[in-house]
Amino acid sequence: MIVIPKKRYGQHFLRDENTARKIVGLVNHDYPVILEIGPGTGVLSKYLLEDPLLDPFFMEVDRESVDFLRFTYPSISGRLIHSDFLEFNLSLFSPDTPKITIIGNFPYNISSQILFKVLEFHDRVREVIGMFQKEVALRIAAPPGSRTYGILSVLLQSYYDIEYLFTVNESVFYPPPKVKSAVIRLKRNTMVKLGCDENLFSRIVKTGFNQRRKILRNSLKTILPSGSLSDSPPLEKLLALRPEQLSVDDFIAITHAVKANFQK
Repeated sequence: MIVIPKKRYGQHFLRDENTARKIVGLVNHDYPVILEIGPGTGVLSKYLLEDPLLDPFFMEVDRESVDFLRFTYPSISGRLIHSDFLEFNLSLFSPDTPKITIIGNFPYNISSQILFKVLEFHDRVREVIGMFQKEVALRIAAPPGSRTYGILSVLLQSYYDIEYLFTVNESVFYPPPKVKSAVIRLKRNTMVKLGCDENLFSRIVKTGFNQRRKILRNSLKTILPSGSLSDSPPLEKLLALRPEQLSVDDFIAITHAVKANFQK
């Protein structure tokens, strides 16, 4: 007996065919290798399988869902990976294909972890098309100066251009969530390397936003124990701002200065 998968890991299953077709229709055929994360009941999967120009694969951690997908869509069997994406070494996936697209209706409670995993493999992941909780989607796509601009915004926008595509109502899911959802696209930009110490960059961004009401000169005291960067007026000006006022390039400039002056 095949059991229809139940909600798990904070995931609400999409059940609206029009929304599913709309999401799959966003895929760029120039990069046909697709990895769907958490296919669940296969509402996106079937349209990916039907497109002859795509080369789709599917990763599902839940055994109940794996059994359901194999029974319902027999052609998926050789393309279905029973694994946890958060623990999977993405460099092992399709090693002959330098760029892949990730797609999915992502479980809300691990969506940020999924994106941090994407960042880890930004050299492989050319594009992400995903369903997120609307609040999270707005935060990811937020520009500098926005109240929702934060850690994930800066880190993701370092390597991806982010586009908020459309809002999705609660009624198209089972069970219906208590919040609205949204589909966004992350498209790899031209940044190959940040040109700075990326671990320090990440530390500065996280430290700044963890005390986002403070100006950076104050929030970064643990990183700048010896004083300020007063010999550089442009950097002094940046350190007098709050983190949400700074662009990716501004954070890179601060990272360079910190490395040069305090991390020798």
